[in-house]
Amino acid sequence: MNTRRLVVSCALLVAGLLLAGSTLAAPPPRHARPLPPVFSLKNWRVVDLTQPLRLDMPIWPGDPAFEIEPWASYATDGYFINRISIGEHSGTHWGTPNTFIEGARSADQTPAKDLVAEAVVIEIRGTAAVDVDYRLTIDDVRAWEQEHGKIRPGSIVILFTGWQDKWDDPAQFLGLDENGVLHWPGFGADTVEFLVNERGIVGLGTDTHGADPGDDEEFGASFAMYAADGSILECLAGLDQLPPVGATLVIGGLPIEGGSGSPARVLAFLPPRPPHRPH
Repeated sequence: MNTRRLVVSCALLVAGLLLAGSTLAAPPPRHARPLPPVFSLKNWRVVDLTQPLRLDMPIWPGDPAFEIEPWASYATDGYFINRISIGEHSGTHWGTPNTFIEGARSADQTPAKDLVAEAVVIEIRGTAAVDVDYRLTIDDVRAWEQEHGKIRPGSIVILFTGWQDKWDDPAQFLGLDENGVLHWPGFGADTVEFLVNERGIVGLGTDTHGADPGDDEEFGASFAMYAADGSILECLAGLDQLPPVGATLVIGGLPIEGGSGSPARVLAFLPPRPPHRPH
């Protein structure tokens, strides 16, 4: 090999090594970088807390009836749609402070972030079976906290009375007696004041037709919650599938302008259980 060819070969070798080195040292192209992890609810369990809307469902006495009217048909119009008429507080629903307080927050003024909250479930099925007019007490709350921990600010406290199982029997669900008085268990007014002032809750929930006991015509519990600008969920279902703590509520509904609440689809999300590790 003559000197000229040797020099050229060496120059090509060095250039190749330099090029390879610069390629190895350079950062990978943007499209090749791993994407950051994305939070997903795919593995979470979803519990539907919504009662079905039916023509024969329990309706608060004096409230508008639930009506369904066929509006368009496949045969005539090529598509299908119903017209419905329903009270804002019928079926599974939430109420806003202007239900009782004039000028207070209405359905359309409820921020979306307020429709997602931690759920606390206090079960009183055994007690309610004995006393249908039972009022949840502050002592009941303290006893629950002894077992499950202090209720956290921003929670919605749900009273699980067992009334969800009476939904298919409106007479049993409403408990209307011969004197026109309703009967179901609920929150004591002083208990709600305690939960608002001492625990910082943002809402109440129940599987009955009202946060107040049915025979409480002063609506003390509701007034206490609405005075704190909170919301109230009523006629819930599926509460037997929720733990005392750990579920996150996602509350649907309609932002009705000036409305006092809305029929709703209420879902509870439960985080996946950690995998079992054998000892």
